[in-house]
Amino acid sequence: MLGTFKTRPDLPLEMESKDTMRSRFKRYQWQVFIGLVFGYAVFYVVRLSLGVVKKPMLDAGIVTLEELGLMGSAFYFTYAIGKFSNGVLSDYANIGRFMSFSLLMSGIAAIVMGFNTAAFFFVLLWGLNGWFQSVGSAPSCVSLFQWFSPSQRGSRYSIWGASRNIGEGITWILTTVLVSYLGWRAGFIGAGLAAIAAAIGMYFLLKDRPQTYGLPDAASAFDEEPEIKNQNDPQATRRAQMFVIRQRTVWLIALACAAMYTTRYAMSSWAVLYLQEEKGYSLLDAGFAMSTYPIAGLFGAVLSGIVSDKLFGSNRHIPTLLYGLANIAGLCLMFFGPTHRLVDAVALGLIGFAMGGLVVFLAGLTACDLMPKNAVGAVKGFIGLFAYIAVSAQEVISAALISVDSSAGASVYDFTQAQYFWLGASVVSLFLALTVWNAKKVVDIDDEGGEATRPLVLKQG
Repeated sequence: MLGTFKTRPDLPLEMESKDTMRSRFKRYQWQVFIGLVFGYAVFYVVRLSLGVVKKPMLDAGIVTLEELGLMGSAFYFTYAIGKFSNGVLSDYANIGRFMSFSLLMSGIAAIVMGFNTAAFFFVLLWGLNGWFQSVGSAPSCVSLFQWFSPSQRGSRYSIWGASRNIGEGITWILTTVLVSYLGWRAGFIGAGLAAIAAAIGMYFLLKDRPQTYGLPDAASAFDEEPEIKNQNDPQATRRAQMFVIRQRTVWLIALACAAMYTTRYAMSSWAVLYLQEEKGYSLLDAGFAMSTYPIAGLFGAVLSGIVSDKLFGSNRHIPTLLYGLANIAGLCLMFFGPTHRLVDAVALGLIGFAMGGLVVFLAGLTACDLMPKNAVGAVKGFIGLFAYIAVSAQEVISAALISVDSSAGASVYDFTQAQYFWLGASVVSLFLALTVWNAKKVVDIDDEGGEATRPLVLKQG
């Protein structure tokens, strides 16, 4: 990768007392954590803006339903490829520079979207934006594993995982209001301006690895056992990366995540249109109804790490089962329950709560807990590759399954087939997640890329 974005060489450890070192370490931890949580939330504000403007763009004749499907598919296809390649690169990167630059470029692409009316350029620009958006999740995860020790990581990861719900809440409330009063262009432009402002903040808050500031690794700083040797050895990192992508456990988790993301992004991408067409909501009402989804998701994500750490001894599989069952129940209530605003709110809240936890477990924490820590970016990127190829396909499949009846003069959208597709994906995801129930943690690998120590169960912090 370009030298500007590479991690810097390690500095000699500062000659300071342990208390002074920990004080400085904790100050940097807070800066990194705040930068990741709020910066990643704004990544979501940009990517979800399309979900808000779909109905206004359709009504204005700017795009067709099929073109919207192509836009979403282009975004998630480039996002999937970028998740893997940029995830691999993030294991070598200066995360502060890498993430802030990408969010800046994503904001600029969104603003240009707001000044466009040609379907071809919508697809092109939104696909380009998918690449910049892909530099979000994996680098965030790498930074969390760099700056937080094993006993600190579960709760911090789950809170960071909830930041996506903050971004969704901002989208469904503020972006919806902007679009309702100022038109569809304001949705893209407003999200783009927010991204540029957040990118500037991230540049000053996020950090490179602790060792580049003369600090020890996070585990050593807090008197815990170091997780890997040769933490800045590119050859060791490459061996670890090749090791993780050969693991059956990682493949199964990736497939489970892909099926779960099919439903998750179907809700993010099509639920506002679904509420307007199937439930009779206005755009503003649909936006506020959808705000239940990310708010509940925030609580689901935060509780997931705490519950798995404190109640289940850092076992991620039991809460994954519980969250998966809750997700299926919420979808059934939404699609087949009585038509009532309160029922819809309960269903969206249940789905959001469950998705919040499932994203924490299946999209990163479970696999990253089990694999070597100098390949966290590759693990996240590999899972993301599967997840967003599925999401890309979902956009096209969902658009094809939503039937349109224009015989009465006005277009009427029927989601019957699409909702069975979304529900079925959640069932498949839960089944696949259960196949790795007995997976054990890999502590380290040898010079030939095999396990160098016995697999150990992750200890409770």
